[in-house]
Amino acid sequence: MSLPIGPLVDAPPARRPERMTREGRYVTLVPLDADRHGDDLFTAAVGEDHADLWTYMGDGPFPARGPFIAALAQKAQSEDPLFFAILDNASGRAVGYQTLMRIDIPNRVVEVGNIVYGAPMQRTTGATEAQFLLARHVFDDLGFRRYEWKCNALNAPSRRAAERYGFTFEGVFRQHMIIKGRNRDTAWFAMLDGEWPTVRAAFEAWLALDNFDAAGRQKRGLAELRSGS
Repeated sequence: MSLPIGPLVDAPPARRPERMTREGRYVTLVPLDADRHGDDLFTAAVGEDHADLWTYMGDGPFPARGPFIAALAQKAQSEDPLFFAILDNASGRAVGYQTLMRIDIPNRVVEVGNIVYGAPMQRTTGATEAQFLLARHVFDDLGFRRYEWKCNALNAPSRRAAERYGFTFEGVFRQHMIIKGRNRDTAWFAMLDGEWPTVRAAFEAWLALDNFDAAGRQKRGLAELRSGS
């Protein structure tokens, strides 16, 4: 009696992510550079008004510019996580950053994480486009088969964002990590290569100019577009 096994995966390993530039209509992803992007990011994401940005992050909040720039310089040298600054195309300013991390080439799995969207980027079309640009790079350029999103299980905005972008909730890893001396249960989400064509089409339809009215309000949401309703 034979035991059940998974289907064969007849495909080459994924390509390793490298520092690159990907330009969209609203934002552009570029390799993080502390000298070029530090002042913009400090203004957009550091200070008492932005303290909540760092509640669920592994570092921060930062008391002053010096420690923040030093941390950015270390991030810019990292290969995994691999950091990308997000530039607002209208102003040319850096308004956030995000990474590809836990890069598993043989199994073709990678995670998007360390996402910091400064105040000028939050709840903007560019925030959605930044996620689309990175997901498209992961699947279409690099050939990954699984794209992960993980967050503190208490981080309700991040969980909502993951599902809005097309990731599927897979469960909670209890007592997964200790962050800043506190327990973290981790919510796991993933998007698979077989799901990507539907997710990509929804992103493209959502980002199309005719999906927004004269006031910049969306006509159809991402979830609606994915469902085809």
